[in-house]
Amino acid sequence: MTRELILPFALDGVDLGDDVLEIGPGYGANLRVLVERVPRLTAVEIDGPTARGLQRRWGDRARVLHADASELPLPDASFDSVVCFTMLHHVPTRALQDRVFAQAHRALRPGGVFAGSDSLSSLGFRLLHLFDTMNVVNPGELPQRLAAAGFRDAKVERHPSGSGFRFRCRKAN
Repeated sequence: MTRELILPFALDGVDLGDDVLEIGPGYGANLRVLVERVPRLTAVEIDGPTARGLQRRWGDRARVLHADASELPLPDASFDSVVCFTMLHHVPTRALQDRVFAQAHRALRPGGVFAGSDSLSSLGFRLLHLFDTMNVVNPGELPQRLAAAGFRDAKVERHPSGSGFRFRCRKAN
């Protein structure tokens, strides 16, 4: 699903460059595809046991950090691109989501791209997250939120199925 649906939709036309940061890889479904596509990949995962599992499995091909994406322990202007897939709705508050956007902006090199995707609310999606964090991003508000974090040229597009959306924006040169 990741290789054939999520990443092709989310990254269509996006040049990731050589140094990529993935925020919130979870159990690594997207990470396992990204390590084949980019020369250098860093993944930041907030859950300790999950980060350790990613390190065991992918540590020889990716740098895995156990950290909070709203407080990235990474130097400014370190990456050509920052990506996140189907994880923003797991960030518990709008304010923390906005901090994640600001940290992504800080970590990008000038001209770098921030891209990703997330799901939209539906009955099935709400049931799936019954005992989990679900703070769905409003795609109509996302361009303004990304601009407030410093990004330019934000584009948000819904998936043809209506189940989600993708976004992409740039840090100014």
